[in-house]
Amino acid sequence: MNKRTLLAAAAALALPFPALAQSAAHDPVALRDAALSDNLAWEITEGLTTEVGQRLAATEAEARARAWAVKKLTALGFKNVHIETYKMPLWERGIETAEVLGGAAQKLAIAALGNSGSTGPKPIEAEVVAFATLADLQAAPAAAVKGKIVYVGNSMTPTQDGSQYGFFGGARRAGPSIAASKGAAAILIRSIGTDYHRNPHTGVTSWVAGVNPIGAAALSLPDSDQLERLLKRGPVKLRVQITAGMKGEAESGNVIADVPGSDPSAGIILIGGHLDSWDLGTGAIDDASGVGITTAAAKRIMDAGQPKRTIRVVWFGAEEPGGFGGAAYAKAHANERHVLAQESDFGADRVWKFETNLPAGAKPIADRLATVLAPLGISRGRGTAHGGTDVGPVINTGVGVVDLSQSGLRYFDYHHTPDDTLDKIDPVQLRQNVAAWTAMLAVTANAPEDIGPIPKGEGE
Repeated sequence: MNKRTLLAAAAALALPFPALAQSAAHDPVALRDAALSDNLAWEITEGLTTEVGQRLAATEAEARARAWAVKKLTALGFKNVHIETYKMPLWERGIETAEVLGGAAQKLAIAALGNSGSTGPKPIEAEVVAFATLADLQAAPAAAVKGKIVYVGNSMTPTQDGSQYGFFGGARRAGPSIAASKGAAAILIRSIGTDYHRNPHTGVTSWVAGVNPIGAAALSLPDSDQLERLLKRGPVKLRVQITAGMKGEAESGNVIADVPGSDPSAGIILIGGHLDSWDLGTGAIDDASGVGITTAAAKRIMDAGQPKRTIRVVWFGAEEPGGFGGAAYAKAHANERHVLAQESDFGADRVWKFETNLPAGAKPIADRLATVLAPLGISRGRGTAHGGTDVGPVINTGVGVVDLSQSGLRYFDYHHTPDDTLDKIDPVQLRQNVAAWTAMLAVTANAPEDIGPIPKGEGE
């Protein structure tokens, strides 16, 4: 084979979409490259965190965020912009203090966990019983726990895929209910995080039916280390007050916006992130950046011309306390034909890999995605895409998914802390996210393949 033939063959292989006969307006490569200069994702993230601030689910602040979102999405030119409300339990934080008593008296930095109960109107004083792991707490006899303040440690470390969060997060999600069932007076957990600042990491906990909630809080990592050192020297007594609790029922909601497709029968591509945040910071990485990234990408597709498939952007409410927005959306739109669903909810650092879960007839889409995403430094992962909390209920009906995975090496330094603020967003990495999402939407929204449901038992 001569040099000219080799070059021709290489050029043919380099053409990612030869069979698409796609219009130049929706060329994924051109749209991808233009998105590297995007400013809209930053504008949304900055505006939401500045003009609204924290957005605790089912509160007045979250309602202001929904109104802000409707105004913004309408001004950007999206269609069918509206709010879909639902009722849910309202939790309030209240007072949260902890201090060591005795000869080593000192204050500790804590944050009540979402859905925490209360220690009562006055502080409680009790001895600490410590467990290195959640499994140790599970194995402990009730007699060793009753009347004590439980402490559970863990040793989460940074990983690019954030995979340790699922395992160590069990101490937060299940630990309080286990401690309460054994008669604990309160529980403190080592924050589920990777930083070493005195910023405790909040997050939701769940109570098993029949278990009365107790005061439950996270200790900052330095304070956890301090408590562990004190425990090595002998018994430790704490004074703790947590007045958090449920305050009845209130309203949350999802904000919906569409980029209508030219072929209604081709289905809906669902994208978005969550509008609510915890109340310690301003929710920049979790998840103002996620709604900014997905909205900016959808806007770029819309401005390029009408896509084949409808792209629906949803700013989900009440993700943090248990995925209420995702569940409400799936119920309200159960009769619509969704073909893909994906969300951005892991900060704003660069996307480093993608994975898919597509029906057999749509698998060529993944090959085209590999080609168009590679120049952004995004490789094809070996796993199967699974989506996230907000889009999970839709995906569970057999809808395909594409995961664009962001680097988690910094994420758990700031996750659910007072440090989740705008200055943690890197504008260059944010733009790389927008470019990746824009390219993904350009490919999937105009793909010639029928993206049907994934039969049970099928999938990558």
